[in-house]
Amino acid sequence: MLVKTYGAAVDGIDAILITIEVSVEQGIMYCIVGLPDTAVKESYQRILSSVKHSGQDFPRRKVVVNMSPADVKKEGAAYDLPIAIGILAADSRFESVRLGDFIIMGELSLDGSVLPIRGVLPMAIKAREMGFKGMIVPKANATEAAVVNNLEVYGVDNLSQVISFFNGTLSLSPTVVNTREEFAKASDIFDYDFDEVKGQENVKRAFEVASAGGHNILLVGPPGAGKSMMAKRLPSILPPLTLQEALETTKIHSVAGKLKGGSMLMTRRPFRSPHHTISPVALVGGGTNPMPGEISLAHNGILFLDEFPEFSRSVLEVMRQPLEDRHITVARAKYTIDYPAGFMLVASMNPCPCGYYNHPTKQCSCAPGQVSKYLGRISGPLLDRIDLQVEILPVPFEELSSLQKGESSATIRKRVIAARAIQTLRFSDEKEIHCNAQMNSKMIEKWCALDEVTKKILHDAMTRFDMSARAYDRILKVARTIADLDASPAITPVHMREAISYRNLDRASWGNTFVVK
Repeated sequence: MLVKTYGAAVDGIDAILITIEVSVEQGIMYCIVGLPDTAVKESYQRILSSVKHSGQDFPRRKVVVNMSPADVKKEGAAYDLPIAIGILAADSRFESVRLGDFIIMGELSLDGSVLPIRGVLPMAIKAREMGFKGMIVPKANATEAAVVNNLEVYGVDNLSQVISFFNGTLSLSPTVVNTREEFAKASDIFDYDFDEVKGQENVKRAFEVASAGGHNILLVGPPGAGKSMMAKRLPSILPPLTLQEALETTKIHSVAGKLKGGSMLMTRRPFRSPHHTISPVALVGGGTNPMPGEISLAHNGILFLDEFPEFSRSVLEVMRQPLEDRHITVARAKYTIDYPAGFMLVASMNPCPCGYYNHPTKQCSCAPGQVSKYLGRISGPLLDRIDLQVEILPVPFEELSSLQKGESSATIRKRVIAARAIQTLRFSDEKEIHCNAQMNSKMIEKWCALDEVTKKILHDAMTRFDMSARAYDRILKVARTIADLDASPAITPVHMREAISYRNLDRASWGNTFVVK
């Protein structure tokens, strides 16, 4: 008898429908075809044991399993459950009429338990898109799949439950998630708050500007100045995720297997902080079995690179294209995959190898030329792509010991959300543009027009510090964001001076302060 069950394979962050055809006929052979990998081929032993522990006998006949389309590689143990159900249905253990209504996925253990898998959310989206009535998945993945509306999702613990469900002897209750209610409830909960930060008002302001416009930011300062501490609080002032952003972000983390059991939509923007020993492949994605890298896991959120110059040159340089294009195409001999990479880069570094260049109280012990050599580990093109370059100095004891709390994240976040609302209206006709940092040259020309006084301020700064054309664009974008924070329709000299002051590393002697006149 020939029976068809349905599963799904992950391709990038999307899913492809997989048809599993099972034929049970006279003979004694077990054969599985359709480009299966080793894990899929090994499913026979898991299925054999699971069927036995579920009170069933494995067919003592010829079993042929075909996985279509045959040119798509089938990877992992997630096909165990649909293959097992197909074999039992083809052996007439239960009616196969309802099998066509469901996508079935799950890994089987030897005792028949159904184990969680990765990539369930894009599979659920594909199931709804293809018109399936529902999905049968491991119970640990049911909440994740139930995020998709108009799809019945049944979470199961073992193979026996699935057999009884199709036999009609067991009624399963679909998992129901009120996506909007749960999303709204958890989107404003954070572990860190800016009211815990003493002093550093200029750096807080830089973070506010960066958050309001989606700009990349680099913090330069000595050890213990608070660079990492403040970076960890940045998510608390970013605008909340929209449902569409949350869905896209959750898909990436689902494919990478980063969602915890019982998770639904991600409610907070991701904050990824890889160690400086990370490899280029781990950062951008790919590998033998392609997986999203850190820049994709940080999509719609923050990629924090602490000790920026300590990352290898090859790792830093691979970020240049994603920072501009907001996606990464991983091309290998056997596959080409496009991953989203719309992240906000936040980096921190010491000013020199010893860490005390330009420190107000401690003497720098570096030899002449070491400071510029240390900064030279970061290429000029990469620095150009960082909109705000801010120097941070240690907090004086008087401010550190003060009991007075600083401005809360909630207060700052209100101003950021208001500025983003202006940008949302501004770019309402642009499909891929959501904030000032994403503006192209034509938009800069349209939305960043300057009067003669403001233009002269920018001209003098560009000439004095020999800035590149990319730095020119970055300054205009930041100035536009500062104007949005003030709800100003035009960029004024005050906004331009502040924007230029955030280009610390473009100065001939970046450790010394100066005033733009």
